[in-house]
Amino acid sequence: MRKKLVMFLTIAVIAGILISGCTSANSGSGKDESWEYIKNKGEFIVGLDDAFPPMGFKDENGEIVGFDIDLAREAAKILGVEVKFQPVIWENIASELSNKNVDVIWNGLSVKEERKKNMLFTDPYMEDRQMIVVAKGSSIKGKADLAGKTVGLQAGSSSEDALNADTKTKESLKEIVPYTSNDQALMDLKNGRVDAVVVDEVVGRYYISKYMDDYTILEDHFGVEDFAVGLRKGDKAFAAELNKALKQLKENGKAEEISIKWFGENVIK
Repeated sequence: MRKKLVMFLTIAVIAGILISGCTSANSGSGKDESWEYIKNKGEFIVGLDDAFPPMGFKDENGEIVGFDIDLAREAAKILGVEVKFQPVIWENIASELSNKNVDVIWNGLSVKEERKKNMLFTDPYMEDRQMIVVAKGSSIKGKADLAGKTVGLQAGSSSEDALNADTKTKESLKEIVPYTSNDQALMDLKNGRVDAVVVDEVVGRYYISKYMDDYTILEDHFGVEDFAVGLRKGDKAFAAELNKALKQLKENGKAEEISIKWFGENVIK
């Protein structure tokens, strides 16, 4: 009797293992349950750099605020789920997604071919230029006028990459002055220590909106990038729902309202 019982239990355990293995295989068989996953959780977690105004940053009270924060909250309302915000190390955004520490990266994320290898993007919701800013009344009207001039920018930024890529303009400059932050560069521009500043548009417009009488933004720029929400590579179902929400926010005017709040104008694509 005992032998039969042991044999029965052994068979039951083996069957359980086989069933479990089949279930795991099916769950990884390519079926996209990303939207079901979010609905079952009742929330999605946004990964962000919390020091990137006005897209996402901490205010004087330590609360995370910003353009993308407001946009994500409104999208969550449409989706019928909650949203949480999780600061991440920017260099680790791909692994933060794949490890499911966060569900999206939503923080002025540029759509780049290299990133497409590791993540899925929603439809772009805005464009970002590497713009040229000069002091009000400056004789500089375009790139050609930068010849022999001193240009400031944030060291290690996309602005630096964009200027370096334009070898003709770069070689015509007298000097490139690196700064630890964009606001320092713009302050030196105001005080006449540099002739122009190349700056990420979303950061520049936010800063300049507070000091409109001091600066002029040139029509010439050093390239345009799209901003979109980044997701796990296979999360097409969730991306589709986010795209619907973003489209609705554009159509109902809420995205424009948020844009004007943070930029003083509508920058939504």
